[in-house]
Formats: sequence, structure tokens, C-alpha cells
Amino acid sequence: MTALSLGPTPARRDVLARRIRLLVAATIGYNVVEAAVALTAGTLASSTALIGFGLDSVIEVSSAAAVAWQFSAPDHAVRQARERTTLRIIGVSFLVLAAYVAVDSVRALTGTGEAERSVPGIVIAALSLAVMPFLSAAQRRAGRELGSASAVADSKQTLLCTYLSAVLLAGLVLNAALGWSWADPVAALAIAAIAVREGLDAWQGKGCCAPSAAEVKSADAKAADTCGCGPGRACCD
Repeated sequence: MTALSLGPTPARRDVLARRIRLLVAATIGYNVVEAAVALTAGTLASSTALIGFGLDSVIEVSSAAAVAWQFSAPDHAVRQARERTTLRIIGVSFLVLAAYVAVDSVRALTGTGEAERSVPGIVIAALSLAVMPFLSAAQRRAGRELGSASAVADSKQTLLCTYLSAVLLAGLVLNAALGWSWADPVAALAIAAIAVREGLDAWQGKGCCAPSAAEVKSADAKAADTCGCGPGRACCD
């Protein structure tokens, strides 16, 4: 009976780790700029949605920095040992984001202040909507192949930022064009619910393709796999 591979070769792991480090660096760099623009524009326009978006960027930086710390280790075993801590940081980041967005949305719905039109806000939201999906997809692919739950979880947070960008853009445009100030906070509440789920999944270490403790090598195990992660590996969400 021929043993089946349970993951990428050491050389391929190094390539994937370098790719993740580059993607994380790009995510951090972009989010620093995004946070600065959104927080400044939000303050000038008295927009709680823009300020919340800027704070989301700050949280995204903390999540990406945790992944960067994990993958800064040259040894694969050390990176694996750091996985749990990184997942906990990402999980907390998701939950903090969900709490802020939920509270901010309720405040907006109850009429706590009325935001002014913000052209810089519309521009940064549109730019993020164009950039973030590519960063998220690339990191998710690399994380799935490497079997890194933290890289996959961080890619989900980047994808959540994409959703927030779409919500923010719709809210800013509708508010500027039609005066529909309620559209943004209603959609943001749905985003908060998604963030809670993703935060709990990251905290529990779900969403990965990491090899299980028992290395399954039989063809029967391969046939039983239904998610594409391979034998002896947990399914990716």
C-alpha cells in the first residue's frame, strides 16, 4: 500500500510562507493608509460609519501583524507552535470589531448625529472594494495549501473588510445622493453577525486544512475525504 502525501514538501512550504509574508506586508501597508484616510475623513464629516471603518483597518493591522509574527520564524515547526496564539489574536480582533460595528450601527439607527457628505470616504471605500478581494483570495489559497488556520482566518478578516467597504460605499453614496442614512447601519449589523461567527471559528481553530494528529495513509481515508483537504486533514470552511 503506497503512503499518501499529507501536505506540501518542505521547499513548497517555504515558498508559501514567503508568499504569505509578502501578502501580509501588503495588507498591513494598505490598511495603515486606509485607517488614516478613513479616520480623518470620518472625523471631518462626523461619520460614525467612516470612523468605524477606520477602526476596522486598525484591527486588521493587528490581525495581519500577528500572522506576520507567526511566519517570521524560519522554521516550520516554530510557525506551527505559534499558530494557536495567532488564532486567538485574530479571534479577539473579530469579536472586538463585531462589538464596535454593532454598537456604532445602533447609535446611527437611533439618530445620534447626522453624517455629512464625504468624497474622500467614497474614494477610499471604492478603492478598498477593488483591492481587498485580491489580497484575501491570494492569502486564502496560500493558507489552505500550507494548512495554516491563522493565514486562512486572517484572509477571512480581509474579506470581511471587503464586505465593510461595500456597505460603507453604499451607505455613503445613498446618504450623499438620497439622504438614506439608515442603509449603512442596517447592513453593518449583518456584517457584525458574520464577524462574531468568524471570531469564534478562529478562536476554536476552525477553518484550516492542517494535518490531524493521526497521519492517515490509506486509500480508504482518501476516498472518505469530501472537502479537498486530503486524508487526515480537517476540512476548510
